[in-house]
Amino acid sequence: MTRIVAGTAGGRRLKVPPKGTRPTSERVREALFSSLESMMDLEGAKVLDLYAGSGALGFEALSRGAGHATFVESDKRAAEVLKGNARELGFGNTTIANRTAEAFVTGEGEKFDVVFADPPYVVTDDELAKVLHGLVPRLAGDAVLIVERASRSGEPAWPDEVEPLRAKRYGDTAVYWAQVRADG
Repeated sequence: MTRIVAGTAGGRRLKVPPKGTRPTSERVREALFSSLESMMDLEGAKVLDLYAGSGALGFEALSRGAGHATFVESDKRAAEVLKGNARELGFGNTTIANRTAEAFVTGEGEKFDVVFADPPYVVTDDELAKVLHGLVPRLAGDAVLIVERASRSGEPAWPDEVEPLRAKRYGDTAVYWAQVRADG
């Protein structure tokens, strides 16, 4: 079972696509959002949830006050689950893009304050690096990027425009943080 940890939708359950996704555990989301909220005020933030799956990260951000969340998910069934979760939770402030992360970041569009990227384990380091580099024009001036990977994968290859901040392991999961450079 996957549920929202805190905020206006705290305790509410999320439906999870039948296969092909690995929702971020409640423990990791709780720690991640505790750290994120100590860094910045989520109130009104524009959030991007790449490789969204069930949308656990983006919906958690909305529950905690984010102003809008864009969910990017290439699997059609998972995108339908995302739409259902948004409807069930009553979040109308969402955009759901049924496309690959690679295609999404190459397009024009709004800038984001927070970006979550939780790619499937089959996404290679090079593929992730291309997505992160493609994101640069879509990042707000002090945007925070959070990448979740298998602990064995190692730190992502960050673009020069962002500064790595920290990494934290939670069993088989590692969470990597970066922020747009002040001089970038």
